Amino acid sequence: MLFRVFLVGGLTARYAADRRTLGGVLLPCVPLIDVVPLGATVLSVRNGAEPTVRHGLSAASPGITVVDGHRTVRRADAKSARRFSGAAVPPSPELHGRAAVADAWKSWIGFLPACAVSVGPIFGSVVLVGTVDDGAPLLVWLNPLTRVLIYSLIWPVATTAWPGEGPEPVKGNHGPEALPTTLRMWCRKA
Repeated sequence: MLFRVFLVGGLTARYAADRRTLGGVLLPCVPLIDVVPLGATVLSVRNGAEPTVRHGLSAASPGITVVDGHRTVRRADAKSARRFSGAAVPPSPELHGRAAVADAWKSWIGFLPACAVSVGPIFGSVVLVGTVDDGAPLLVWLNPLTRVLIYSLIWPVATTAWPGEGPEPVKGNHGPEALPTTLRMWCRKA
Protein backbone atom coordinates (compact mmCIF):
# COMPACT_ATOMS: atom_id res chain seq x y z
CA MET A 1 0.00 0.00 0.00
CA LEU A 2 2.77 2.45 0.90
CA PHE A 3 4.46 1.55 -2.39
CA ARG A 4 1.49 2.88 -4.37
CA VAL A 5 1.10 5.96 -2.16
CA PHE A 6 4.72 7.00 -2.65
CA LEU A 7 4.61 6.13 -6.36
CA VAL A 8 1.57 8.35 -6.93
CA GLY A 9 3.10 11.03 -4.70
CA GLY A 10 6.37 11.02 -6.63
CA LEU A 11 4.60 11.13 -10.01
CA THR A 12 2.27 13.89 -8.82
CA ALA A 13 5.21 15.94 -7.55
CA ARG A 14 7.09 15.42 -10.80
CA TYR A 15 4.33 16.09 -13.33
CA ALA A 16 1.25 17.71 -11.73
CA ALA A 17 3.09 20.04 -9.32
CA ASP A 18 6.04 20.47 -11.71
CA ARG A 19 8.49 19.77 -8.88
CA ARG A 20 10.94 17.63 -10.84
CA THR A 21 13.59 17.58 -8.11
CA LEU A 22 11.16 16.39 -5.43
CA GLY A 23 9.75 13.77 -7.79
CA GLY A 24 13.29 12.70 -8.67
CA VAL A 25 14.01 12.15 -4.97
CA LEU A 26 10.74 10.35 -4.15
CA LEU A 27 10.59 7.94 -7.09
CA PRO A 28 13.91 6.11 -6.48
CA CYS A 29 12.90 5.63 -2.82
CA VAL A 30 9.61 3.92 -3.72
CA PRO A 31 11.00 0.33 -3.85
CA LEU A 32 12.54 0.78 -0.40
CA ILE A 33 9.19 1.63 1.21
CA ASP A 34 8.41 -2.04 1.95
CA VAL A 35 11.27 -2.08 4.42
CA VAL A 36 9.09 -0.07 6.83
CA PRO A 37 6.34 -2.74 7.23
CA LEU A 38 9.04 -5.42 7.42
CA GLY A 39 10.71 -3.56 10.27
CA ALA A 40 7.35 -3.15 12.02
CA THR A 41 6.71 -6.88 11.60
CA VAL A 42 10.09 -7.79 13.08
CA LEU A 43 9.49 -5.50 16.06
CA SER A 44 5.94 -6.76 16.53
CA VAL A 45 6.89 -10.44 16.42
CA ARG A 46 9.95 -9.86 18.58
CA ASN A 47 7.81 -8.14 21.22
CA GLY A 48 5.61 -11.21 21.47
CA ALA A 49 2.73 -10.49 19.09
CA GLU A 50 0.96 -13.55 17.70
CA PRO A 51 2.24 -14.02 14.12
CA THR A 52 -0.51 -13.67 11.54
CA VAL A 53 -0.84 -13.95 7.79
CA ARG A 54 -0.38 -10.16 7.63
CA HIS A 55 3.04 -10.55 9.20
CA GLY A 56 3.84 -13.10 6.51
CA LEU A 57 2.70 -10.74 3.77
CA SER A 58 4.86 -7.92 5.08
CA ALA A 59 7.79 -10.35 5.17
CA ALA A 60 7.15 -11.60 1.61
CA SER A 61 6.40 -8.34 -0.19
CA PRO A 62 9.83 -6.66 0.01
CA GLY A 63 11.37 -9.31 -2.22
CA ILE A 64 8.99 -8.67 -5.05
CA THR A 65 9.11 -4.91 -4.58
CA VAL A 66 12.89 -4.67 -4.35
CA VAL A 67 13.47 -6.89 -7.39
CA ASP A 68 10.62 -5.60 -9.61
CA GLY A 69 9.85 -2.20 -8.06
CA HIS A 70 12.32 -0.22 -10.16
CA ARG A 71 10.72 -1.56 -13.37
CA THR A 72 7.28 -0.64 -12.09
CA VAL A 73 8.46 2.87 -11.24
CA ARG A 74 10.15 3.26 -14.63
CA ARG A 75 7.02 2.12 -16.54
CA ALA A 76 4.75 4.39 -14.46
CA ASP A 77 7.14 7.32 -14.94
CA ALA A 78 7.29 6.78 -18.71
CA LYS A 79 3.50 6.51 -18.94
CA SER A 80 3.05 9.68 -16.87
CA ALA A 81 5.63 11.51 -18.99
CA ARG A 82 3.72 10.58 -22.14
CA ARG A 83 0.39 11.60 -20.66
CA PHE A 84 1.30 14.82 -18.87
CA SER A 85 4.46 16.08 -20.61
CA GLY A 86 3.85 14.92 -24.17
CA ALA A 87 6.90 12.64 -24.26
CA ALA A 88 7.27 10.39 -27.28
CA VAL A 89 5.95 6.85 -27.14
CA PRO A 90 8.89 4.43 -27.33
CA PRO A 91 8.58 1.76 -29.99
CA SER A 92 7.64 -1.60 -28.56
CA PRO A 93 9.68 -4.45 -29.94
CA GLU A 94 7.82 -7.29 -31.57
CA LEU A 95 9.30 -10.49 -30.27
CA HIS A 96 9.17 -13.60 -32.39
CA GLY A 97 11.14 -16.83 -32.49
CA ARG A 98 14.35 -16.91 -30.47
CA ALA A 99 13.90 -13.35 -29.20
CA ALA A 100 10.49 -14.23 -27.72
CA VAL A 101 11.87 -17.36 -26.07
CA ALA A 102 14.85 -15.47 -24.63
CA ASP A 103 12.58 -12.70 -23.32
CA ALA A 104 10.18 -15.17 -21.66
CA TRP A 105 13.00 -17.02 -19.89
CA LYS A 106 14.69 -13.77 -18.89
CA SER A 107 11.46 -12.60 -17.23
CA TRP A 108 11.04 -15.88 -15.35
CA ILE A 109 14.67 -15.99 -14.23
CA GLY A 110 14.29 -12.39 -13.05
CA PHE A 111 11.47 -13.57 -10.78
CA LEU A 112 13.76 -16.07 -8.99
CA PRO A 113 15.63 -13.41 -6.97
CA ALA A 114 12.27 -11.91 -5.96
CA CYS A 115 11.22 -15.24 -4.50
CA ALA A 116 14.59 -15.73 -2.83
CA VAL A 117 14.51 -12.26 -1.27
CA SER A 118 10.93 -12.90 -0.10
CA VAL A 119 11.72 -16.26 1.47
CA GLY A 120 14.62 -14.84 3.51
CA PRO A 121 12.54 -12.46 5.66
CA ILE A 122 9.83 -15.12 6.09
CA PHE A 123 12.30 -17.60 7.57
CA GLY A 124 13.98 -14.81 9.52
CA SER A 125 10.62 -13.96 11.10
CA VAL A 126 10.06 -17.61 11.98
CA VAL A 127 13.45 -17.66 13.71
CA LEU A 128 12.46 -14.54 15.65
CA VAL A 129 9.23 -16.20 16.79
CA GLY A 130 11.17 -19.16 18.13
CA THR A 131 9.64 -22.36 16.73
CA VAL A 132 8.20 -23.52 13.45
CA ASP A 133 4.87 -24.25 15.13
CA ASP A 134 4.62 -20.68 16.42
CA GLY A 135 5.71 -19.28 13.04
CA ALA A 136 3.30 -21.39 10.96
CA PRO A 137 1.15 -18.37 9.96
CA LEU A 138 4.26 -16.77 8.51
CA LEU A 139 5.13 -19.89 6.53
CA VAL A 140 1.70 -19.79 4.86
CA TRP A 141 3.18 -17.29 2.38
CA LEU A 142 5.60 -19.90 1.03
CA ASN A 143 2.64 -21.63 -0.65
CA PRO A 144 1.55 -18.69 -2.87
CA LEU A 145 5.15 -17.82 -3.67
CA THR A 146 5.79 -21.38 -4.79
CA ARG A 147 2.58 -21.47 -6.81
CA VAL A 148 3.38 -18.22 -8.59
CA LEU A 149 6.87 -19.48 -9.35
CA ILE A 150 5.52 -22.72 -10.81
CA TYR A 151 2.60 -21.14 -12.69
CA SER A 152 4.82 -18.41 -14.13
CA LEU A 153 6.97 -21.19 -15.61
CA ILE A 154 4.11 -22.05 -18.00
CA TRP A 155 4.76 -18.98 -20.18
CA PRO A 156 8.48 -19.62 -20.93
CA VAL A 157 7.83 -23.32 -21.53
CA ALA A 158 4.92 -22.55 -23.88
CA THR A 159 6.95 -19.88 -25.69
CA THR A 160 9.81 -22.33 -26.09
CA ALA A 161 7.47 -24.97 -27.52
CA TRP A 162 5.61 -22.52 -29.80
CA PRO A 163 7.87 -19.49 -30.38
CA GLY A 164 5.72 -18.03 -33.15
CA GLU A 165 6.85 -16.78 -36.49
CA GLY A 166 7.93 -13.30 -37.41
CA PRO A 167 6.12 -11.19 -39.96
CA GLU A 168 6.50 -12.42 -43.49
CA PRO A 169 8.88 -10.39 -45.64
CA VAL A 170 7.30 -8.47 -48.50
CA LYS A 171 7.85 -10.34 -51.73
CA GLY A 172 7.96 -9.02 -55.24
CA ASN A 173 8.84 -5.76 -56.88
CA HIS A 174 9.43 -2.78 -54.58
CA GLY A 175 9.72 -0.16 -57.35
CA PRO A 176 7.06 2.21 -58.68
CA GLU A 177 5.56 -0.63 -60.71
CA ALA A 178 4.35 -2.25 -57.47
CA LEU A 179 2.11 0.76 -56.71
CA PRO A 180 -1.52 0.87 -57.81
CA THR A 181 -2.10 2.54 -61.19
CA THR A 182 -3.52 5.79 -59.79
CA LEU A 183 -0.58 6.23 -57.41
CA ARG A 184 1.90 5.55 -60.22
CA MET A 185 0.29 8.23 -62.36
CA TRP A 186 0.36 10.71 -59.44
CA CYS A 187 4.04 9.93 -58.76
CA ARG A 188 4.94 10.61 -62.42
CA LYS A 189 3.23 14.02 -62.36
CA ALA A 190 5.08 15.11 -59.23
